[in-house]
Amino acid sequence: MRSHGLQSWIERLNEAELPALAVVVQDLQRLAHSEKSSVKQLADVLLRDASLTSKVLRVGNSAYYNPSQENIRTISRAIVLIGFDKVRLISLAVSLVDTLLTQAPREQLQALLARSFHAAVQARNVAGYVLSRRQEEVFIAALLFHLGELTFWGCGGEQADELALALDQPGIEADAAVRAVLGTSFRQLTQGLVKNWNLGEIASLAHGGSNQSDPAGYAVTLGTRISEAALEGWDSPAMEQLVEQLADLVGISREEAMQQVLASADEAVKVVGTFGASKLCQLIPSTDPEHIRRQQQQREVRLLQPDLPRMQRALQELGQMAASKGDVGLILDTLLEGLHRGAGLERVMLAVLADGQRCFRAKRVSGEGTSDWISDFELPVELSAQSHIFSYVLRHKEAVWMGVPASYGLSELVTEPIRQWFGQGMFFIAPLLAGKREIGVLYADSRVSGRALSHEQFVAFQRFTQLTGRCLEALSKRG
Repeated sequence: MRSHGLQSWIERLNEAELPALAVVVQDLQRLAHSEKSSVKQLADVLLRDASLTSKVLRVGNSAYYNPSQENIRTISRAIVLIGFDKVRLISLAVSLVDTLLTQAPREQLQALLARSFHAAVQARNVAGYVLSRRQEEVFIAALLFHLGELTFWGCGGEQADELALALDQPGIEADAAVRAVLGTSFRQLTQGLVKNWNLGEIASLAHGGSNQSDPAGYAVTLGTRISEAALEGWDSPAMEQLVEQLADLVGISREEAMQQVLASADEAVKVVGTFGASKLCQLIPSTDPEHIRRQQQQREVRLLQPDLPRMQRALQELGQMAASKGDVGLILDTLLEGLHRGAGLERVMLAVLADGQRCFRAKRVSGEGTSDWISDFELPVELSAQSHIFSYVLRHKEAVWMGVPASYGLSELVTEPIRQWFGQGMFFIAPLLAGKREIGVLYADSRVSGRALSHEQFVAFQRFTQLTGRCLEALSKRG
């Protein structure tokens, strides 16, 4: 069955796919806003579904919600010990997880559900600073912020497959692809379901809190944005801006605000595990310091772009050193700085001839993941017909761009040891010569991000190699 347009999707989701979830959400929200709501009324809602009751009790007995570990055997006891609002929250979250993750869930659904739980915990903890109550309501509003998209990925069938394929296409505009497949937007679908399920309070919290005059709505918005920015990295510009907003809102330092955000991410992992969705834990960005450090390095690589002024400055400095007495260390540092930061090549290595010209050994390296090269890289010099690419370029005294059609005939020279060191893909390689004297080989790639190399980068690579050779030749003549 193919659906198109907002009303068509609401009818499909309500009538065929999500009636049980809709009823539970409606009943729980009705109880939240009734002054006459009682323990018995909430218990009655849950006891209609034996499976839901058992899962709520399991979550209620978890160390996260019941640190005293007092045994809870009934819903009524859970409400007394844990609190009315917390049991309502647990019930709604269990219903959502149970409905959407019962079958083989799509990776898009799992990623979005993990992000929704992360947003919910971040939002509730922000609300804890600025509100004396309503924290659980904020949690639910953030959890259901992407309700339309969650239900689509959970129940969209073949049209979900169709959209997943469309979104995988390079350069695709996501909102346009969603509209083409669904005939509506995810935001409109969320608003339609919220209206259909009579969740007016959630709608106002989830999509109306862009300023601090509404603390509850603002907490939902801030928590949701933090969960999204975390996917870009804890040190991303978007995260820095949100941490600053949190610090201003709460009246704490940026460092304290960042620690609060990281603590909430750790808490979100515990919450997800508590709700029986442990497969989602790994989809919440890790706060491990080593992981963050690697993330920072990867971000630096992703942001590494050719810097023309820096490249020109390095070329000018090498030109000056070729015309006057220069220092070897300074020459090589300028070479690698120009290629890495100037030309935007992510990994660069100068491998010099060593041990009486019997092997290549790393002399200078630059870029993420190259520290092992400087300590361990060694490659025998091969003079036979079955040579490798390092010996080949040195013997033929030519720069080569491997991975393009012009060099396909040399692909067998990329031997297994070379692939083990550098991986698969494009790279530049050239001999470094001081006049006629063989110094070594220069290697460069952009394997970390996987970006293709460009003609402009190859031209710069050749120019840097030639100028460095002239510097070393001039230095040897003066020596």
